[in-house]
Amino acid sequence: MKLKFTASAVIAAALTLTACATSPTGRNQVLLYSETQLAQMGDQAFSGMKEELKISNKAVQNSYVECVANAITAQVPESVFGGQWEVVVFDDEQVNAFALPGGKIGVYTGLLNVAENQHQLAAVIGHEVGHVIAEHGNERMSQSTLINVGSQAVGQILAANEVPQSGPIMAAIGLGVQVGVQLPFSRTHESEADVIGLQLMAKSGFDPRQSVNLWQNMDAASGGNRPMELLSTHPAPQTRIDNLQANMPAAYADYQATAYRPNCK
Repeated sequence: MKLKFTASAVIAAALTLTACATSPTGRNQVLLYSETQLAQMGDQAFSGMKEELKISNKAVQNSYVECVANAITAQVPESVFGGQWEVVVFDDEQVNAFALPGGKIGVYTGLLNVAENQHQLAAVIGHEVGHVIAEHGNERMSQSTLINVGSQAVGQILAANEVPQSGPIMAAIGLGVQVGVQLPFSRTHESEADVIGLQLMAKSGFDPRQSVNLWQNMDAASGGNRPMELLSTHPAPQTRIDNLQANMPAAYADYQATAYRPNCK
C-alpha cells in the first residue's frame, strides 16, 4: 500500500497550525508555552545550578560581571522581564555564559580568560540575553514537542500502511529531522542572538566592533576542534563574524548615538 504522508508533512502541518508569533528579527515562531511557565523553569534550573556549582567569591570579579550585565539588561524591554536580574559568576573553567527566562544570568570564570575586556564580555552577555528576548528557549521546547508528536504520528502511519522495515525508516526520519530541522534551527537562533546582542551592547555604550574580536578569540581558544558547520548547533566562527560585520553599520550608529559609556573593571 502506498504511503500517503511523510514526517516532514506531519511536522509542517503542525507548525502551520500553531505558528503564532514573530521574533525580533521578523522570523515566524511557534511558541506553545507561557511566559510564566518559562520563568518558573528558568528559576528552577538556576536554583539547581547554584546548588551544584561553585560560586565565585571574588568581589572584584563579581562586581565587574554585574556592571556589564546591568548595563546590558537596562536595555531589555519590560515586556520581556521588568524585575531585577540576578547575576551569578560560577567558578568554573568553562568558556561560557547563559541567560534564562525570569531574569537569570550566569557567567563562568573561564569566559573571563577569553573575553579580554568589558566590550567583549558585553558581546557574550548581550548574545545570551538576546536568546531570552527572542524566546528561543520557548521555541526550542515547542519545536521538540511538535517533532515528538509528528514522529509518533509517522510511526502510526507506517504501521497502518504495513510498511516493511519501519524501524530503520523511523531511525532515518530521526536523523533527517535532526540535520534538516533541529540543527539549522539552532544555528538560526545563534545568528539571531548575535544580531540582538550586537544591538544591546551598542545601545548600552559598549563598542560593537569588539564582538568580532571576541569571536576571533573564541576561535583561537577552541584550537580548531569543532564539528563541521552542517552538523553543529552553532555557526562556524567566520560565519558569525561575517554576520556581525553585515549588521555592524547599524549597531555602530547606535553606539555613536549613545552618550553613556560604561566603565566596568
